[in-house]
Amino acid sequence: MRHRDRVLTALDHEEPDRCPMQISFTPEFAARLREHMHVEEMVAHNLHGAGNSHQLEMALDADMLLTSVGWANCYYQEEGPYTDEWGIGWRPVEYRTKFGNGRYTEVVGHPLSDDAAIETYRPPDPNRPELYAQAQRLLARHGEEYYIVGVTVTTIFETAWALRGMSQLMMDFALDPDLADRILDIPYQYHLAAAGRLAEMGVDMIWLGDDVGSQNGMMISPGHWRALLKPRMARLIAALKAINPALMIAYHSDGDISAIIPELIDIGVDVLNPIQPACMDLVGLKREYGNRLCFWGSLDEQHTLPFGRPRDVRREVLTRLKTLGQSGGLIAGPTHHVQLDTPMENFWAMVQTITGTPYASLYQRILDPIRSAT
Repeated sequence: MRHRDRVLTALDHEEPDRCPMQISFTPEFAARLREHMHVEEMVAHNLHGAGNSHQLEMALDADMLLTSVGWANCYYQEEGPYTDEWGIGWRPVEYRTKFGNGRYTEVVGHPLSDDAAIETYRPPDPNRPELYAQAQRLLARHGEEYYIVGVTVTTIFETAWALRGMSQLMMDFALDPDLADRILDIPYQYHLAAAGRLAEMGVDMIWLGDDVGSQNGMMISPGHWRALLKPRMARLIAALKAINPALMIAYHSDGDISAIIPELIDIGVDVLNPIQPACMDLVGLKREYGNRLCFWGSLDEQHTLPFGRPRDVRREVLTRLKTLGQSGGLIAGPTHHVQLDTPMENFWAMVQTITGTPYASLYQRILDPIRSAT
């Protein structure tokens, strides 16, 4: 099957020739992977993908290619401290693994921490043509073969708390919901415009979402989610479906968001990502919602991939294929970017078990997609 047909079949709740796959990596793991595959340096396709290149993804036989517009692209911009185009400050945080050292970037500066700053704040312009040049190239070159996903994650809540400060925004929810509304509207309007543009360009799916879950439940109360976030998300999805009724909508949140899954389905979400097995009942989700919802992710990046053995990885992948993937409805992949602490043998156990292709056969096909993509 073509890659896009494989995804379309799974999203139609039918079983394709094999389960579709999507994998992304941190920049440091991507560098290890390129070295392991003897692939020369490639330009990352977008900063949301952290270290991905479309060439590397195609060499792995992935089925979905991502193109991102929005605040999430502000991660990993520079090696030292920096301020992004939203006025949000970042700093690098280094970490060590037995496979080398890496870094994350974390938010440290909030341009709307002062109430007075809200009156004069001007967000970036989401209508700049250069923001969509990469999406246009991707659709033109690979839209016939691959399933193309337009990414506008950190859609409302995450960008809002980065602008305001998480603690302050949480207090605003309780003490000054009108002020919280004004702040939430800033990223909502930006990502509404960006997602709409991507939908008009012809992407197959729009990937929305915010991290509103924690390991033990919702990060914010379901009541506040319903009052402040759900109406905006519902309007955004309705606007996108009006552009293209066949457009699929994926929603991302880390953590356990079981409390709001029925309402996400009600407002038009088609695919839930990343469904962490460490904190959610995946078999129960399939049983309860599998006829109305598809799933994307599910392979444990907290425990199995970094700390298990290849046989543990293979066992987990096969379990997901037999449960979440039964009668279609699954796009398999890790629940986060693959981290630097993941052993390469575990990574290949995941890829080979999903695709059913031995590494030697994958390796023989590496150079052709890279050459065609460049």
